[in-house]
Amino acid sequence: MLNNEMTELLKIKYPIIQAPMAGGITTSKLVAEVSNSGGLGMIGAGYMTPVQLREQVREIKELTSNPFGVNLFVPNEFKVTENEIKSANQFLNPIRQQLNLHLKDNFELPDFNNVFETFIEQIKVVMEEKVPICSFTFGIPTSEVIAELKQSNIILMGTATTVREAVKNEKAGIDIVVVQGCEAGGHRGSFIDGDQESLIGLISLIPQVVDNVSIPVVAAGGIMDGRGLMASVYLGAMGVQMGTAFLTCIESGAHKVYKEAILNANEDQTVFTRSFSGKWARGIKNKFILEMQKHEPLFPDYPVQNTLTQDIRKTSAVQNNQDFMSLWSGQSPRLAKSQTVESLITNIIAEAKKLGSMEAK
Repeated sequence: MLNNEMTELLKIKYPIIQAPMAGGITTSKLVAEVSNSGGLGMIGAGYMTPVQLREQVREIKELTSNPFGVNLFVPNEFKVTENEIKSANQFLNPIRQQLNLHLKDNFELPDFNNVFETFIEQIKVVMEEKVPICSFTFGIPTSEVIAELKQSNIILMGTATTVREAVKNEKAGIDIVVVQGCEAGGHRGSFIDGDQESLIGLISLIPQVVDNVSIPVVAAGGIMDGRGLMASVYLGAMGVQMGTAFLTCIESGAHKVYKEAILNANEDQTVFTRSFSGKWARGIKNKFILEMQKHEPLFPDYPVQNTLTQDIRKTSAVQNNQDFMSLWSGQSPRLAKSQTVESLITNIIAEAKKLGSMEAK
């Protein structure tokens, strides 16, 4: 039951994928340990320069001979006006004052052409370094990019939050689709349906996607243990992608304050916010989210808002102040543990096998 078309395609022992968490969480040690323990380690390369990505890929190759992958953000067109920036800074400047930061009016904002060029350079790195697996969030790359990656024999994974998005991934030539339930921590991977329409729970989403696509389906959102893995498999998924469970592992690069926040959180403490980045994401409620809640509709879209809050997030981390950090987490923080990657995967598989053998009786 735990070996299937997906594990064969990815050449992994267990149907467990470590979610690609951008922003320094997916250290080389974390990615390599997941792959060495029989799962699939993933680099969250969304915010990395092509040079940084190449360096990390080479570092991981020194630490594991097993397959690992890279996740990239698909760039989307965005527009921003000076008024939007001024209005956002009006709300953000009082927080900068609390953190003793310089108040800002002018920002070097992201330019779509630059963002797109970086994405194409990242794709080149993936091909040149012969990374076996590449996954995408926030959309599907162009048919040209997909064709190039396919020519290099790279296995492609897409993200979907609805059946329509999953079908679109399959039609585009994506090999495996990760379906992200609304329980998932961090940014939503939706790219067709509206924010409200794409908030489907994982138990509802898996069987509906499985009935409508023929490519392997991977379940993501709130899965932390062998029970979650087996439930996903029974619903038709061929594997799971787990973020929060790996985030609190010893090898993760998450800030110690961030790890502690998850380890001490309850299931009712996570909320959706777009205040940090301009894109909806699930995280642990803190002072920043509460203070910004009423202004959320006025904030510019991703990646503009993400750039505007960067100084606030970085300074909070330096000051060990969780009030203004983005503490992304899924809905199952009570199941999070501080442990090694090896221990996490060993426990998941032991529990899954035990459940499988009980059912066989």
